[in-house]
Amino acid sequence: MTTPNLPGDPTPSETLSRMIRVDHAGEFGAARIYAGQLAVLGRGPKADLIRHMKEQEQVHLDTFSRLIGERRVRPTALLPLWDIAGFALGVATAALGSRAAMACTVAVEEVIDEHYAAQTAELGTDEPELSSTIETFRAEELEHRDIGLANEAEMAPAYRLLTRVIKAGCKVAIKVSERV
Repeated sequence: MTTPNLPGDPTPSETLSRMIRVDHAGEFGAARIYAGQLAVLGRGPKADLIRHMKEQEQVHLDTFSRLIGERRVRPTALLPLWDIAGFALGVATAALGSRAAMACTVAVEEVIDEHYAAQTAELGTDEPELSSTIETFRAEELEHRDIGLANEAEMAPAYRLLTRVIKAGCKVAIKVSERV
């Protein structure tokens, strides 16, 4: 991990805490998105795919919840907001149809792929177990993206606009959740 160079830069310990905090928040939000999608599409033809992805996100969330406790990291104070926002995003995209739900998955997972890749690069060899966990989860997030693409995400109404808006929201949520 990088060391502080300037006054105000986070220490390695603070950087690690931010990583765990934001990953916990992100996995929480992802589980809520899938819960919202299942509330709308839970009996439809894509329900099993969404359920599969939600189950994997729950494993990710459980892992980061455990790390929050073990590493004594303060979770983000924004979990109540991410609870509502994630579920609402899931409901809204599913209400537009299964293609829009899959477009949501593609958008979220592409941002998470970049986020996790940056984290493992920053960790370097300092935290091999955490790096391995993040890389395992990153592979599963890419699987989710591929499921979305294979299920006509790109045919969703206003796909480019929808994914741009979702990606922008995810990036803001990442930055805010690291600190708050």
